[in-house]
Amino acid sequence: MLCTTVSQLIGQTPVMPITVPNSDAKLVLKLEKNNPGGSMKDRMARSMVLAALRDGRLPPGGTIVESSSGNTGIGLALIALELGLRFIAVVDHHAAPDKIRTMRALGAEIRYVEGDYREDEVAVVERQRLAAQLGAQLPDALFMNQSDNPANPEGYAGFVDELLAQLPDGIDAFVGCVGTGGSMTGIAQRLKRANPAVRIIAVEPAGSIVFGKPGHPYYQSGTGTPAGDEVGKVLDYGCIDEGVQVTDAQAFETARFIARRHGLLVGGSTGGTIYKALEFIATGKLSGTVVTPVADGGEKYLGSVFDDEWMAKRDLLDPTIAAQLDAWLPGRVRAA
Repeated sequence: MLCTTVSQLIGQTPVMPITVPNSDAKLVLKLEKNNPGGSMKDRMARSMVLAALRDGRLPPGGTIVESSSGNTGIGLALIALELGLRFIAVVDHHAAPDKIRTMRALGAEIRYVEGDYREDEVAVVERQRLAAQLGAQLPDALFMNQSDNPANPEGYAGFVDELLAQLPDGIDAFVGCVGTGGSMTGIAQRLKRANPAVRIIAVEPAGSIVFGKPGHPYYQSGTGTPAGDEVGKVLDYGCIDEGVQVTDAQAFETARFIARRHGLLVGGSTGGTIYKALEFIATGKLSGTVVTPVADGGEKYLGSVFDDEWMAKRDLLDPTIAAQLDAWLPGRVRAA
């Protein structure tokens, strides 16, 4: 395929099956890190911008404003650059530094929110407030508001079409992160239409409030809904069979394990979905073909999740989790 624009590189990401010993399940990773911006958020960024241009909410040459922990911002920066738009990313201290550097490299303007926040506290409410303010005040500007934007879940139609073609024998379960709810809703609704029996497991960080548990700070980036914020209007609870939580230590230790065992760098939130997928398989709650997306790559977290000193300082190193993972995936398991 000959591509003349960077957005044409979005999609058609490969899948990587992993056999889970002592079970009748196969874990299939869809490598969304292979999108040009390095995450699955490229899909929804393109969808939201094109929808806004089509319906006139965003004029040609206008300004996109969005609150982002990084991946959505990178996707929007790519699309803005391609379409001749200005992009302002509203971020907080929680965003991975390399994500900020990437957005800047792509021409995005970075606005940090003000205020004193704990290192593990996500300032989503203040980010949203500032982004909405800028969108209202600047000429020809639009606050994309991914949490409530219906073009967010619509952006994942291609993800499901690709999966169904790549796995013609069928998909028995999907385990994915839930944050704004865009990817979970867009993927789950379409998978349910193709096969109403497919099991949908939504994973949020421990400390997130999506499924009504008490909120507290967490380190996982780009997933969950922190205390004080509202769950996105795009989230359709009706397409989710079960919502579960994963701790920072479980998520990050799993990302480190997958790197050492399979040579694949995955982000912290993906570590969380892989952990829960393996747990559900080990307890007999899931079988057959279980899919989870590699939402982004671990390359963006080399200074945090994959740094021993950073992990130790935050008391996130837990050898018992690695031992559990080794029991679930013993030895050097070959890909299926």
